[in-house]
Amino acid sequence: MTTLRLATPADALPLADLARRAISAKFEHLYKPEDFAAFMEEAHSDAVTARQIADPGMRIAVIEDDGRLVAFCKLVLDSTLPRDYTHPQKPLELKQLYTDPAHIGGGLGRQLMDWAMGTARDRGADEIQLTVYSDNPDAQRFYHRFGFEKIADIEFWVGNHCDPEFLYACKL
Repeated sequence: MTTLRLATPADALPLADLARRAISAKFEHLYKPEDFAAFMEEAHSDAVTARQIADPGMRIAVIEDDGRLVAFCKLVLDSTLPRDYTHPQKPLELKQLYTDPAHIGGGLGRQLMDWAMGTARDRGADEIQLTVYSDNPDAQRFYHRFGFEKIADIEFWVGNHCDPEFLYACKL
């Protein structure tokens, strides 16, 4: 039985662990070990995750399965992504949406995306923005199903390695 709920401070360590496992499974092979380690420490350490959970400018939903975190989605309530492509007035940023590698394909991503879209609408956002790796067609197809479109080519840094990314947006 899965349950979707907002993250609490008690979730910081298991959430950071889930993020590191999910991201490592999908992307670690692309980078030099030192670049990947620097990125993971900067973006997914226990301390960073705890600060994000406590941040009033973020909302983090988690999905539990029998008390174990198996998926999550992080929202930044005032997007930090570029606004000069679509000129939204009140964009929200979908920062991350990941599922435990053993649970991919079970509909958890859809549950989290439904939560994210509902949260954005409830907050009066006029657009949801996100970035997606240019060589991740599965994620791109997933976001297209929810009405997201590519609006720009951007860069994403992992340590000293620069990845080509796509900026996606969905008007609400």
